[in-house]
Amino acid sequence: MAAKISNNQGFIPKHGGYRNLISYQKAEIIYDGTVYFTNRFYRKTDRTVDQMVQAARSGKQNIAEASMASATSKETEIKLTNVAKASLEELMIDYEDFLRTWKLPVWEKDHRLTVRFRELNRTPNATYQTYLKAIENEKPEICANSMICLIKIVMYLLAKQIRQLEKDFLEYGGLRERMTKARIESRAKKQE
Repeated sequence: MAAKISNNQGFIPKHGGYRNLISYQKAEIIYDGTVYFTNRFYRKTDRTVDQMVQAARSGKQNIAEASMASATSKETEIKLTNVAKASLEELMIDYEDFLRTWKLPVWEKDHRLTVRFRELNRTPNATYQTYLKAIENEKPEICANSMICLIKIVMYLLAKQIRQLEKDFLEYGGLRERMTKARIESRAKKQE
């Protein structure tokens, strides 16, 4: 998140680094899992395929774009992070629709496999391989519910990121404030 700016850093804060965000790493797994899922359970001509893959892609890409935009616009960073969250919500509804139309249950938060998935999620440096047996399970119920579990985790992380971005903005301000502060400090230095 944002760091306090000192004179030697300039007014443009460090930005990017989205590949280190757990939310981005897991959003990438969601994208890959969604491509697998749609290829397996839908006809290529089904419009749902494009919708689901685009929602998964939007979730991932907007995290990256928000991170890069953070250099000059905290407002854009917050908006794009929220767009990522909204895209994943849309994707989650598609997985819920799949379960409903296939007459399969959506797991509750205390379902034994949801609990197991949360344990699996604590694996450090988790990759697609970490979730492979769940995402590519022979049972459609496990595939779809696993994706829902993963989406809920990323949505939770994004909600935390948004709260932190809000807090950082209130504490450090945006680009205009940093530019003004840097200009005032520069003038003061010249006058010394």
